[in-house]
Amino acid sequence: MLNSGAAKKVTVYVMEGEQYHGTAVYMAVVEFLFYKGISDATVTRGIAGFGADHKLHTTRLLELADKMPVKVEFIETAEKVEEVLPKLTEIAKGGLIEIQDTTVIRGGVAATKPAEPPALKRQGKAKMMRILIGEQDEWRGKPLHLALVECLRANDIAGVTVYRGILGYGANRRMHKDSALHLSHDAPILLSVVDTEEKLRAFFPVLDQMVQQGLVALSDVDIIKYTHDYRRQERRAEERK
Repeated sequence: MLNSGAAKKVTVYVMEGEQYHGTAVYMAVVEFLFYKGISDATVTRGIAGFGADHKLHTTRLLELADKMPVKVEFIETAEKVEEVLPKLTEIAKGGLIEIQDTTVIRGGVAATKPAEPPALKRQGKAKMMRILIGEQDEWRGKPLHLALVECLRANDIAGVTVYRGILGYGANRRMHKDSALHLSHDAPILLSVVDTEEKLRAFFPVLDQMVQQGLVALSDVDIIKYTHDYRRQERRAEERK
């Protein structure tokens, strides 16, 4: 948050169609500023203008609709501007960057809600269970991967993520490929489950009933978890006592 006093106003002029590593230059600029902690930035799109080529660009010319001027503006301290300027120059190398002295009369207003506490970092040991099945596999008329997710949740397993493969083969040595020209509806499905070894091994009898053909692998993992709502969780734990 900016305080009142001397500051710098930075304006970056680029063309809408310009790209930086596959992303629109103006979006790359905004994302860079965001992750560098710049207080705020504003993007405006021109409706008419011309550049060094002296060609008139206007939104009324459909063929030039992606060649309109775009302006990114932000205000920051001189130190912060000096810090981000080298990378900013690299991203907007085809445009123009203007820096002006300015004065902040009134600094940003802090949000009324209290600031979040710093994230709590938890580390420990756990197990990861990987369940590899086919997309066509079913259990009691329901897709097996969906039934497994519901059953894992019902058994209070910490979390599961389902991935759909685009290429692979299994025990039958048949190649399964996700392609518009190769209409395979039996793509590989991978469920990645993380919890304590005790809870995962307790789930094995359920797997024996539900998975008729597939692969289950259990491996050691190091857990690193960041959470902001740990104080709320601690209060709930106290209430349950």
